[in-house]
Amino acid sequence: MSRPLPTIHGIHTDAYGPYHVERLDLEFSNGERRRYERLRSRGHGSVMIAALADADTVLLVREYAAGTHRYELGLPKGRIDAGEGWAEAAGREMREEIGFGAERLTRLRGLTLAPTYMSHEIHLVLAEGLFPERLPGDEPEPLEVQPWRLDALHELILREEFSEGRSIAALFLVREWLRSGRPAP
Repeated sequence: MSRPLPTIHGIHTDAYGPYHVERLDLEFSNGERRRYERLRSRGHGSVMIAALADADTVLLVREYAAGTHRYELGLPKGRIDAGEGWAEAAGREMREEIGFGAERLTRLRGLTLAPTYMSHEIHLVLAEGLFPERLPGDEPEPLEVQPWRLDALHELILREEFSEGRSIAALFLVREWLRSGRPAP
């Protein structure tokens, strides 16, 4: 069943650091009105990169995560800077975080996190044909790069240090995309 999007009658915004909290005055097609709140990033979006060291191995990074106050294993990722597109940002983040560039970058899809109250979307990018090339990054310490075989995802998702839902979903998407013969993104 297809429904028309609710009508927005007003938006009130408060800024908190790199985010906005928006309060939306909405009217639904049945006449019901509600106020919804959403968290909106002030930036230009972000990228998450599945960098393939070979056809069966992806490169992960272990880095400090302030939200959980522990070291987490996940895919390299970062913000898209002003003036960059997803491909430029993915290439830069790879060089900064894992020390590789890529001959081919393919945007597979966007991933959201809590879309009922957060507007953030991250571009999932597949990187192939890696070659060594490093840029200085903005991390406070060097990141540990860990190769992981895609056929061992069942082991990875059971590790306590691999808890980020976006990285988990992204790796399963990449594995299925590769298995299915690389349909057009």
